[in-house]
Amino acid sequence: MDKQLLIVAHAPSPNTQRLLDAVVSGASHPDIGGVAVKVMSPFDAGPEDVLSARGIILGTTENLGYMSGALKDFFDRVYYPCLEETQGAPYALFIRAGHDGTGTRRGVETIVTGLRWRAIQEPLICRGEFQDTFVDQCEALGMTMAAGLEAGVF
Repeated sequence: MDKQLLIVAHAPSPNTQRLLDAVVSGASHPDIGGVAVKVMSPFDAGPEDVLSARGIILGTTENLGYMSGALKDFFDRVYYPCLEETQGAPYALFIRAGHDGTGTRRGVETIVTGLRWRAIQEPLICRGEFQDTFVDQCEALGMTMAAGLEAGVF
């Protein structure tokens, strides 16, 4: 049975959709087997999706120095149902930040610390004007998570 990788990301613009698509592309790389990738909007993902996942990638925009309302809504709905069941779950985070992304990072990390999820790497913060290198970095993030799940590292 494949290990499920859940990608929950808010992608309200063409550029943020490019970042999400890159994460999915990396996670779905043909050299990686045994990992099923499930992509959901934060508004559609619920506790059952988190509970069935072996790893989670979160994506958000920086909105007024905080995570998107969509991702906050997701956390509001899954926090207590998942609190005791998902401790130690590996996760990764990517942020599309027009400014510095620190408030967004802090907001997400506060919640995942409460959930006791385990970061597989430092958050990827795509700061400032959009750059094509962000796409490559997001693809690498997806590939890292999927390959780690496949190998049993995470």
